[in-house]
Amino acid sequence: MSRHDVETAIAEELYRIAPDIDLADVDRGADLREEFDIDSMDFLTLVTALSKRFGTDMPEADYQQMRSFDALATYLQTHTS
Repeated sequence: MSRHDVETAIAEELYRIAPDIDLADVDRGADLREEFDIDSMDFLTLVTALSKRFGTDMPEADYQQMRSFDALATYLQTHTS
């Protein structure tokens, strides 16, 4: 899966959670929860949606590797076929 496809999927799922945020204005290296003003439940919803979308396990132990938009994209790229 290409980086573009992964980033598009993340953006779509984030839009469902925080539709008011313009991704172009977001620091992709900053903490997702702060940049998108989402709480822990929203983050869990995001991870669950992406896990289902990509058919990959995203265990809680790996959440630290998913803290920013870029980190999440890298994580998904390396953990999906």
